[in-house]
Parts: sequence; C-alpha cells; structure tokens
Amino acid sequence: MKEDDWEHKRAKVLREKGEEYKGRQIVDGPQNLYSPGSSTGINLALLAVVMIATTKVEGIEEAFSCFLVHRPELEAEKIQNWQHELQTVFIATPSEHQEAGVRQYLVMAAGMTNSSRLKMLLSMLETLVLNNILPARMVCECILACEKLQYLQGDFWVECFNLIRRIIGGVDYKGVREIMKGCRERAQTIPSILNASVLPQLRALENKLAHLLSSFVESFRSTAQMVSIIGHSLKRPVVEHSGYADHLINPWKLDPATLKFTLKGNLPYDPELLKPQTGLLRYVLEQPYSRDMVCSMLGLQKQLSPLQHWVAKNPDLWYIVSGRSLEISTGVEEDVQRLMRMHKQRCVALEEQLVELVILAMERSETEADSEDVTNSHWLWLHLSSQLIYFVLFQFASFPNIVMALHEKLAGRDLRRGRDHMMWVLLQFISGSIQRNPLSNFLPVLKLYDLLYPEKEPLPVPDFNKALCTHQMAMTCIWIHLLKKAQSEHHNIHRPIPHTLKVHHEFLQHLVMPSNSNLCMGADYRIALLCNAYSTNQDYFSRPMAALVETILGTQKGPQQPPLPPLTNNAALANGPTTPLSMSILDSLTVHSKMSLIHSIVTHVIKLAQSKSNMALAPALVETYSRLLVYTEIESLGIKGFISQLLPTVFKSHAWGILYTLLEMFSYRMHHIQPHYRVQLLSHLHSLAAVPQTNQTQLHLW
Repeated sequence: MKEDDWEHKRAKVLREKGEEYKGRQIVDGPQNLYSPGSSTGINLALLAVVMIATTKVEGIEEAFSCFLVHRPELEAEKIQNWQHELQTVFIATPSEHQEAGVRQYLVMAAGMTNSSRLKMLLSMLETLVLNNILPARMVCECILACEKLQYLQGDFWVECFNLIRRIIGGVDYKGVREIMKGCRERAQTIPSILNASVLPQLRALENKLAHLLSSFVESFRSTAQMVSIIGHSLKRPVVEHSGYADHLINPWKLDPATLKFTLKGNLPYDPELLKPQTGLLRYVLEQPYSRDMVCSMLGLQKQLSPLQHWVAKNPDLWYIVSGRSLEISTGVEEDVQRLMRMHKQRCVALEEQLVELVILAMERSETEADSEDVTNSHWLWLHLSSQLIYFVLFQFASFPNIVMALHEKLAGRDLRRGRDHMMWVLLQFISGSIQRNPLSNFLPVLKLYDLLYPEKEPLPVPDFNKALCTHQMAMTCIWIHLLKKAQSEHHNIHRPIPHTLKVHHEFLQHLVMPSNSNLCMGADYRIALLCNAYSTNQDYFSRPMAALVETILGTQKGPQQPPLPPLTNNAALANGPTTPLSMSILDSLTVHSKMSLIHSIVTHVIKLAQSKSNMALAPALVETYSRLLVYTEIESLGIKGFISQLLPTVFKSHAWGILYTLLEMFSYRMHHIQPHYRVQLLSHLHSLAAVPQTNQTQLHLW
C-alpha cells in the first residue's frame, strides 16, 4: 500500500470514530498528523488507528481462513510496519503524555479475544521499551494500574505479568521495589478458594515473579543479620540499678503499641524478631529496680515529667495531696492533676503485661501449700505492688482498666488462694490515691470481690501475730476506704460492709475505738492493720501512727529536752530506742502509711537540727529511716526528699552530728540509690567541703 493511500485510510477511520473523538480537529497529511506539536488527542486517535489496523481482518480473509496459506515473511513484514507506526506515534507524543497513551493501548489490548493477537500487541509494547522509546518502569506501573488487569481475564493477566518479567530488568532499584509491591497487591486480589481454571493465572505469578521476589529478598538476608542480633528474641538483659547508657538500652527498645523490636528498614529479618516480645517485657517487669529500664525500653520517659519536677520542688505538698489532710494553699491539688494530665502517656501493652504478671502470681499461689509463714510468691506480690503504684501513678497504666482485665481473666477460673495477696496489691494503690481521684475509679474492685469471695459465712479473724494477716484483711481495708470516700463525696454506693467481712470489720472497729487504751506497738501486727485500714481517716489514723512513731523516737519526740553537758569536736550524745521497726512490719504497711511514717521522721530530724541541740538521732529512728529509703514506691518522700530537702536543711542549720549520721546512713544504702541521686549527693559534698567547720577526715572517708 502506498503512503498516500495509508494516510487517507487513517483519516477515514478517524472520521468514522467521530463520536469518540468529538471536538478534535483532524488534519490531513502525514506531516501534520505526526508533528511533535500536535495535540494529545490527535496522538491518541492515531494510536487507535494503529490498533485498529493491527487487529483488523479483511472480510475475504476471514471467509476463506480455512483455505488460505499464510506466508510468514509477509506476516513479519506487516508486524514490522505496525511496529514502525506505533513507534512513530509514541515518538511524536510528548513524554508527559506517553503514560496516557500506554494506558489507552493496554485497555484496547485487554479487549482482544484472540490470544495470538494479544501476544503480538504486548510484544510490540515490549519492543518500544527495548528501543528506549518508553521507560520500563512507566510501562510496568501502567500495567499494574490498569483496571482490566483482573484474574478473571486469564489471557490478559498472564501475558501482562510475562511482559513485566521480561522488561523489569530495565527498572532501577527503588522502582523494582514499588513494582514488586504492586504485584503483591494484585496477587492479593485472587481469592483463597479457586477452581482449576484459574491455575494459569497463579502460575504466571509463581513462575514469573515468585522466584524473582524470593531471590531479591534473600539477597538482603546477610544485610539483615549484620544489623540485627542473632537470637535476640531469646536473650534477656541484665537489669541493674546503676543506670544505663543509650548503647545498652537501644538493643532492647520496643514499640510501645506492639512490643516489637524497633528494627530499621524493610529487611528479611528472622521471623522471631518480628513478633511481639511480650516475654522480654514480662521478664524485665519481674526484676527488682526495673521500672526505669521498662520506661526506657518503651520510650515512656526520656526526661523528667512536669509532675516529677513539681514533686521534686514540693515534696511536702505532694505528700499532702497524696492523702494527708492538712491545710494547704488553694489550687495545689488542681495543679498536680493538671500536670498529671499533661504527662498522660498510657501504654496498653504495659497494662496487659502487668495483668499477666498478677495472673501468674495467682497461679503460683495456687500451687503453694496453705501456710501462715512467708511463701515464695510473697516477694513477687510485694514487687508487683511497687510496680503497679509507679506505672499507674504516672498514668502509664489505668487502674480501672487493670481491675476490669483481671476480672475478665479470672472469671471462670478457680484461683482463690492468691486472692488476699492480690487485694493487698490493689490496697497499696487505693489507699494512697483514693483521696485525689473520683470514687468511680475504684468501684470495679467490688466486681473482683463478688468473684473471689463467694463465702456465705463471715471469715474468721486471722492470727494477728503473723504478717500474713495484713493480706488476709486487705479486702476489708479496701471496703473501709471506699465507704470513707463515698461519705466525703456524699455518694451512696448502696453496699455496706458485706456479711463475709463483718467479723473483720468489727475487729478493726473495736481496736480503733478511743476506749482501747492499750494501743501500743508490740510483736503483733494490730497497729499495721489499723494504719492500713484508716490511713485516709484522720480521726482514727493518728493514734496507730503515733504508736509507730513513739516506738522509734521514744522520749525524743517531746518538745522539751533535758539540758545536756556541752560536747566538743562535733560530738553528739545518742539516746532513745535502739530497736528499729522490723522489715516485716514495714512490708506490712501500705504505701500511704509508709509515707506518713517517713514524713514524721523527716519532720523530727529537721526540728532537731534547727534546735541546735547536740542530741544525736535515736538508733531506732536512723535504722528505720534507712530501711524506708529502700522502698522505691515512696521515692518522692524517701530518697528524693532526703537529697533535696533534708540534707540541705540540716547543712544550713550546721547540725554536723546529724549530718554525719545521715551521710553515714546513706553510704550503706548506696547500692539501692539511683545514679542521679548520687550525683546530687556529690554536689552537696562539694559544697560541704568548703565549710571550715567540716570534719575533712570524715568527709574523705565517704
């Protein structure tokens, strides 16, 4: 066919498709039809002409198809001419419009019912890529974005993925990654249940792309091993109290939402490294002095929160708003609540692991024999109470959510032996926080009571000569706190002390009555029971707390001291009780009671220092104070108050005897003290060394 005839044929076809290309000007003549400046519509129209010419079959050829003998050289020549025409169209199309042409080409090719014609059309598109007329990445992306690429159109699906496999070698690294992602998304459109007719479509993905994907991924296996720790999911860190550098914490960092390792890059890591590391977090939570490491692992606390800054500067006020009923400046409690809301950073995954640890402790208690002595799980319960107080206090976990989760997990399980221990853990937090939180936050505990205490008859009063009695009566103490809170809020919870706890409640009521004049500290735990039950009721709390304080202060607690002979060289005369409160007694007190006790001790020491008296601290007071400093749950009034309030006050009063005693006491508790407190102490010692009255010899011994 001559060139002029070919051009006129093209123009005729364009006129016949006037409806499809309405409004587009058709210019006769080969020069204008293929000029680079022609509109995109003209080029798309020419593309349609080429497609029609390629797929058109003459009527006579179709009528005598069974008798015609095809000559391969003529067929090859026709295909070459079509290829040339197609190439001419895309060369004349601006690069920014080539993508639209490829999309149109694919839509037309998808309509082919003849498999050989479809293969020919896509092979022509491949030739354009090989001749650098079309970019390989753009063609692959157009194929994957084509709306006709559906697994039900079997031939088109198979040939398209075959084409992608043949031309993907011309795509850069990032482009290959995006194309493989698109292939995976297309593969996900295939349903999981299919009949045998769809097997060719699956094989097109498997045979052409599966090996390519797997080999590409495997090529990064060595890189993934280089930037990860082999067997990391099976290893456990050494949890210590001496502080951590960033390079020691970074390998153990977890995503706070998923508890997965924070691995960088989309690399083929070991599958175990990509799973939630619940075992790792639970292991760390079980270790003593682990709360700072937990916060570092989960990214919960990288610097002091506003609340912690406020507490560090106002330890007395923090103690007051934590439950002690004293006259304070208006708005202090509101400031604390506002700061706590600012720092709210709840971690649901941490909540879940705290619940799992409580359930684990319940299961361990179930396997232990009934005994009134301290069991192996006793120390786990004490540790859990400390962890719960810390993470709930700073709102990394929600107390109502934890209680409801415990109820859900314990429902239907016969775990009763650990119920008193669990209520002891909950009492620790309730007694110290119920005065500054709404009653509704604590009412879910009643659901736990209904679940775990099904007895119809009253429980007997436990042996108050055993430390276990404070756990056995923890539920009764919780009821007393809830009723006191309801009374202060003028709220009726419509549930008096239940019949099961009636004997316990009557026993405590009898002990706390003013008519009971024999209220003094002995070898039993009655004073601890009263402190735990009535720490939020100042009418009843003052007498048992006074009995505790008198045990370690003796006659020193009086305001008037007998005159003492003058002593030289910073000497001091020690007198007073020598037997401190035992660790079992201190362990039996709730956090709120411990805070009250340590506040009384600090107040006494400050008054004694400011009085310029050469009376030394009572040995029982010093040792009891030392033991209280070990409890991390009372840190704000404990070691923090010791460093930021007590030592500076004693130093300003030049009470050298008391100061040396405190420093000596601190040195024997150094392994319990966090590093930043040690740094603060060094700063105080540096200031102390410049004072002439300081005993330099004793100072250097520290």
